[in-house]
Amino acid sequence: MTLPDAPSGPLGADRTFQVDLRGLVDLLSHHLYSSPRVYLRELLQNAVDALTARRQLTPAAAAAVPAAPGIRLYADGGVVRVEDDGVGLTEADVHSFLATIGRSSKRADSIAQQRADFIGQFGIGLLSCFLVADEIHVLSRSARTPDAPVVEWRGRGDGRYTVRTLPASARPRPGTTVTLTPRADAAEWTRPSQVHALARHFGSLLRHPVSFDDGSGAPAVPVNPEPAPWAQAYPTPGARSRALAAYGEEVFGFTPLDTIELDLPAVGLKGIACVLPETVPAGRRHGHRVHVKGMLLSEQAEEILPEWAFFVRCVVDAEALRPTASRESLYEDDTLAAVREALAERLRAWIARAAASDPDLLGRFLQAHHLAVKSLAVHDDEILRMLLPWLPFETTDGHTTLDEFARTHRTVLVTSSVEEFRQVAAIASAAGLGVVNGGYTYDRDLVHRLPEIRPEATVADLDPETLTAHLDPVDRETELAAAAYLARARDALAVFDCDVALRTFQPASAPALLVDSREARHERTRSQLAREQQGGVWGDILGALRQEAPRAQLILNQLNPLVRTAVTIDEPELARTSAEALYGQAAMLSRRPLRPAESSLINRSFLDLLAHALRKDS
Repeated sequence: MTLPDAPSGPLGADRTFQVDLRGLVDLLSHHLYSSPRVYLRELLQNAVDALTARRQLTPAAAAAVPAAPGIRLYADGGVVRVEDDGVGLTEADVHSFLATIGRSSKRADSIAQQRADFIGQFGIGLLSCFLVADEIHVLSRSARTPDAPVVEWRGRGDGRYTVRTLPASARPRPGTTVTLTPRADAAEWTRPSQVHALARHFGSLLRHPVSFDDGSGAPAVPVNPEPAPWAQAYPTPGARSRALAAYGEEVFGFTPLDTIELDLPAVGLKGIACVLPETVPAGRRHGHRVHVKGMLLSEQAEEILPEWAFFVRCVVDAEALRPTASRESLYEDDTLAAVREALAERLRAWIARAAASDPDLLGRFLQAHHLAVKSLAVHDDEILRMLLPWLPFETTDGHTTLDEFARTHRTVLVTSSVEEFRQVAAIASAAGLGVVNGGYTYDRDLVHRLPEIRPEATVADLDPETLTAHLDPVDRETELAAAAYLARARDALAVFDCDVALRTFQPASAPALLVDSREARHERTRSQLAREQQGGVWGDILGALRQEAPRAQLILNQLNPLVRTAVTIDEPELARTSAEALYGQAAMLSRRPLRPAESSLINRSFLDLLAHALRKDS
């Protein structure tokens, strides 16, 4: 676009913007349309809208519509031609609509009330043809008057166009023919096989018949031979379900776990949602196929469903959704927001039906998509009530449902992290405690809501004191006999802020248990940084935040033969090394990340014990 010279005079004279058509086409190809292939979609869209407009003419004019009006598509010798039996254009229409960028016949005052019936409304669709051709040839005859002449329009990529009238024999019937002679660099988009594939891709659900002729002499083939599967009648509900599932498999390439029929009459939306048969990463949003009035709008329309619905992919056809100017995505407005919420309600209703009447389907669904359901249950009380008892969790009884776990354990303990669960799982199970791993996304919040569904259940956070309270103390004589060893062990592990205690617990094969929470480790790290930065600004800030940090605790198991031997060691260095080795082994069993000092301790204690064993043998 170029600007005129600066106006003269106090107010200036009105000028008209000059449009550089080549620059505009380049702008469209690089920033509005995703690919040159959209040229065929725009041609089909114009033909469909022309047929729609012809049906809205006066009864007398509409009566002249052919018995089976349709769209005929040809691709022969590099030339692409689209014919329709639509409303056609007069010479005035040609000057007004084909030669004025941004003006659409669908916005003309005479049919402004019917705008919602048309796919295209922006007046720029025909420009997409310049993505593959330097010249567009249009022959059109209006259906508004019986003796309308044929109008020829030739538009060129440099912005020039010509208009002339031709005899009626040039086009005997009303309608429009658009012919493109592609450029050499656009040959890949205009080969007959590619044109047919694009027509199938964009127009498979169009309501008007579309045929394709490749110029080989073979009969033309239908592009959309059958209506959408949800628009067809089937003898039984089972046959309908199989047909919808087969269509979902054809479109998406997987066999759906189930199909959910979608129907929103208020916006003229119909379609299906296909439940994915396998687990998908949490939060990963799939693209959905959205058609508007039968024309494919987008294959990646994430905005049609809420974020939590990543366990389905859907294909829908709608009447009232608004496309953007590129017609490759949906305009975000109140209608789209209402549709998104209504479709979310359809998914909730499907889950409810499965929970109530099809436990086998529900089980297969939860096995694959329990994380998606958990994310929904956190914010949806209805889903929480229906499905929380059936959701699987990692527990000290293995992977089981909360309903089954709560029947065995009246008090359900839940950890705040995965590493805490791994630290205590074996010991807690042997002690008869029911612990749920709350470290995974959503799990801790959901477990704490169990009493809302099962009032008889009690849920509490697991803390070190709760666990150590279930470990049996040793008798006084045994503790006194081990006092010297325990003192040396505390001294050796003081650098890790770790206390040492002697208890008895099952299983006896576990020599030691390291009880240490993530919060306690963070507080000790903060305290250490405060000491190192003492006197500085950061040291003052960290010191002001200082709290009494709970110490870690290494609990030795008196039932373990190795521990019973270790506490009798008299040699100070060997006692120290054995305590360090027990600490390192317990730290590794907790499966938490090791600090550099702990890794060094494990290596050193192993080598020291190996050296001691070799000296003893020699």
